[in-house]
Amino acid sequence: MPYWRTLKIENIRIRMVEYTAGYVADHWCHRGHVLLVLEGELDTLLEYERTLKLIASMSYKVADEAEQHRSFTITEAKLFIVD
Repeated sequence: MPYWRTLKIENIRIRMVEYTAGYVADHWCHRGHVLLVLEGELDTLLEYERTLKLIASMSYKVADEAEQHRSFTITEAKLFIVD
């Protein structure tokens, strides 16, 4: 289950997100993000069957419409996301 706090400035969202263990996104995302893992681990399945495993202090970025992605967690994760 996700929990988040969001600050929206025009069309930009700045979010602190917490995913509980076992979270699986219910959709493929097309939107670009800059994401930083603050705590825990996050797995992101990319459109072409690659999976990124990110741990605390790791980040990634993806542009709008560049590569669909879908995230999931095995353990809890706390994230900082700008999109």
